[in-house]
Amino acid sequence: MDALSCALLPASCSLCGSLLPQLFPVPICEACWMEFPVQSGLLCARCGDTVDSAQLDLGPASAALCRTCRLAPPPFVRAVAFGPYQGRLREAIHALKYDRLHPAAQVLGRMLAEAIAQLAAEAPIEMLVVPIPLHRTKYSQRGFNQARSLAAEALKTLSKRHPQWRLTLASSTLMRLRATESQAGLTPHMRRMNVRGAFSVSDPSAVTSKHVLLIDDILTTGATARAAAQVLRKAGAASVWVATLARARRVHSTGRGVSFEDADDIQQIPGNAPAAFPEQASGFSSHDQPSF
Repeated sequence: MDALSCALLPASCSLCGSLLPQLFPVPICEACWMEFPVQSGLLCARCGDTVDSAQLDLGPASAALCRTCRLAPPPFVRAVAFGPYQGRLREAIHALKYDRLHPAAQVLGRMLAEAIAQLAAEAPIEMLVVPIPLHRTKYSQRGFNQARSLAAEALKTLSKRHPQWRLTLASSTLMRLRATESQAGLTPHMRRMNVRGAFSVSDPSAVTSKHVLLIDDILTTGATARAAAQVLRKAGAASVWVATLARARRVHSTGRGVSFEDADDIQQIPGNAPAAFPEQASGFSSHDQPSF
């Protein structure tokens, strides 16, 4: 039946364009799924960014911290991700968000669950799962919130693999008060200013003394994660954790301007000298509007 269906109604992989040999719930071939990158190397114990040997700072628990987290600790406990924002993973996220390939959320949600599972040994056993919200104008354009779709699929997987973990989806906890500009092409400082005052907690009593897990598709500079976590902590949340599907990798400045890992995604910003604040002296790979 698979062979007959593929012969009569041939379909192509949404990522590489090759013909699918059989029917798939998600139109992405097995070869592309196998090419998805995963996080590797030395990562910051707080924000999940890559850490080179020159940045090492061994604390009491011998945990490596990046320079940014040492100088400006984030209001969240830890951020984790499934893989770097590159290659097939980046393409699949784009297909979900911009091509409305909704079935991809099923498999991507399971990958997000793997990232969240990294927190199982240290995170509280009971948490509210809060997707980063879209502004109503962005939501009306896109028709769905990719962060919520990924979170819902991830919780299905985690309920089976970690039944002792009580994770409750709370999609209406955070509100985006204003439509922010696209984060693409902005410096880390500009990103922080862009999301300042952008979020509010709909019902502070619902998060008071609760532990919160923030969910989104991509974490870039961490500006959005910091802004959302700060609002939640001010509303009374006991702690905030962060999990994303992908993590954009920082490429540190060479002194001749801001550099990015994926030069085809973002044009270099000319005339940027090394900044005094560490975040402003680095670049990130990004595209369109990485939420975090």
